Formats: sequence, structure tokens, C-alpha cells
Amino acid sequence: TAYVRSHPEVTVAANGPGGLGLARTRLQESLAAARAGDQANATRLGLSAYLDGFEPLEPALRARNQVLLTEVENSMLAYRGALASGKLEQADAAAQKLDYLFAQVDSELGADKADPLTTFIASLTILLREGVEALLIVVGMVAFLKKAERRDVLAYVHGGWIVALACGGLTWAVATYFVSISGASREVTEGVSSLFAAIVLLSVGLWMHQKSTAGKWQAYLKEKLSAAMTGRSAWALFALSFIAVYREVFETVLFYSALAGDGNNGALLGGLVGGLAVLAVIAWLMLRTSARMPIGKFFSLSSILVAVLAVVLAGKGVAGLQEAGWLSASPIHWPRIEVLGMYPSAETTIAQAVVLIIALAGFALNSVRARQPRST
Repeated sequence: TAYVRSHPEVTVAANGPGGLGLARTRLQESLAAARAGDQANATRLGLSAYLDGFEPLEPALRARNQVLLTEVENSMLAYRGALASGKLEQADAAAQKLDYLFAQVDSELGADKADPLTTFIASLTILLREGVEALLIVVGMVAFLKKAERRDVLAYVHGGWIVALACGGLTWAVATYFVSISGASREVTEGVSSLFAAIVLLSVGLWMHQKSTAGKWQAYLKEKLSAAMTGRSAWALFALSFIAVYREVFETVLFYSALAGDGNNGALLGGLVGGLAVLAVIAWLMLRTSARMPIGKFFSLSSILVAVLAVVLAGKGVAGLQEAGWLSASPIHWPRIEVLGMYPSAETTIAQAVVLIIALAGFALNSVRARQPRST
């Protein structure tokens, strides 16, 4: 009793808003609602089992056992898909599997704290995984503006990622000292920002490919881009830079907060510094390579890279909104490769396929138009 009085956080952890206990409870309540024919309530409770119960544990589990995390997420998707299709037997089987997996998660997270090497590797890989994607977008924008001889607009791009980092620090302070960021808020933020970035990148990729096939790049840039780059366009660059970086910083902050619970702060800081060093080297290599590359080839390769990023972000955006309950989820037999935005659901696969088809069709149309004789 004296210990509990001096450590009230113990009772909060046991009975608070998150944890495997709540996930199991919500799952059983969801099954009971499904058996009673109340599909709407069953779906709501099933979503709560993930967002309110399991999702807060994801960052810590990702650092400890990525394979187990993937199994739980796939089983959650299967359970929600069975509910949506009214297949009660499949839902019951998925719930039983989840109960078994929750026991494994409990054992994994209940074990001794991670050793410093594990924390260092997790810190390094998390930063690289989240940072490379944003780096490709921001460095690509910087290289583009340098090639276009529009260094005066670079301040907007740099301002975007700097403000994003500052907001990331503010997010950490808020999440640590003031309020807890809910799973739904996190997934919605990532989902909406990913889809916005995917739309912008797809349009930019098609535009860049169109101009790369037209030839006479230098003349076009000098004559057209200066007039086209209005104040509104510059602020659009700021917005894209901000969103590309903040969506990654937002997730990184949550993962690092979970890793800090292991107490290996030195290893955590070492992984952070090491990750920043690797990202700096990647940025330097990209800028150096792009500076030496002929302008036509640069825009051609950049358009392909931008289109690929749009496909990746489309999958991640839809998956985020599915996990927040904004979109339905229909499980399919498909690999789960998060770095490529691939998830085992029909909706994410269709979204990526649509973006890919639009990109390929646009590239093909640009190539056909480039081969047509120009009127004099």
C-alpha cells in the first residue's frame, strides 16, 4: 500500500486508457456485440481495441520485436475485415489469435529492459527509416531550385523543414508534459499528410517528366520559371517541405519517447547522432551528384523518383486512415513492406495501383508528345 501511495503511476498503468488489458477487454466486447448483431458497435469496439489498447505500445514493441508487431497488426486487420464482411467465425478465430499474440507481446514488453546495443540500433534505424523519405523530398526540391537558378526561393524550402523540426520539438514537449497524443490523432495526421504529399508529388513528377522530354531545358527555365514562380508557388514549396518533414518527425518523436523508457539514454543519443550523420552524408551525396548531372537527365531521373515516392505515400496515407477508422480495410494476401507503403489490404493496394497507373500513363503520354513533330 505504501509503495502504491508513493508510486501512483502503477495504478494508472494498470487501469489507465491504454494497455493489453484494455485491448483484450475491447476485443471481447466487440465479439459480444458482433454475436448480438450490432455490427456498428462491434466495429467501434474493435477499433478501440487497437487505437486505445494496443497502439500506444507499438513504438516500444517495434524497437523490441518488429516481426511480432507485424503479426499483431495483420491480425487486427483480419479481425476488422471479418467484422466488416459479417463473417463471425473468422472474426472469432482472429480474436483467438490476437489473444495468443497479446500474451507474446506481454512477455516481450514485460522482460528486462533492452540492453544499450539494442536501444542504439533501434534509435539509429528508426531515424534512418523515417528520415530518408523526407530527405529525398527536401533535397530533391533544393537540387531542383539550384538547377533552375532560383536560389532566391530556397529560403522557403529551408524554412519549411526548419519549422517542421521546431514543431516536432513542440510535439515532444506536449506529448511528454501536457497531453497524451491519441492513436487516432497520430494515424489521421500521418494519413492525411501522406495523401497530400502523394498528390503534390505525383503532379510534380508528371510535370518534370513532361519538361525533361521537351528539350532545351535551360532556355525554358530562364524564360518561363521566373514568371511562374510566384509568391503562392514559393509558399507551396514551404508547405510541401514542412509536411514532408513533420510527418516523419511526428512519428520519430513517439518512437523515441517509447525508447527513452528503457533508460539507455546514452545509447539513444548515440543512435540519434549516428543517424543524423548518415542522413547528412546521404544529403551531401545527392546534392553533389545532382550538381554534376546534365540537367535533362537530372529532371528525367528526378521525375521517376518523385513518382515512386508518390506511390509509397499513397499506400501509407490510406493505411493510416484505415488504422484511424476513417476508411474500411479489406484484408488480402499481399506482402507488408512498410518502407514501400505496401500493406495487406485491398484499399492500400488499389490506391497505389491507381497512382502508379496515372504516373505510367502520364510518362507514356509525355514521351509520345515529345516524338511528335513541332509546328513552326
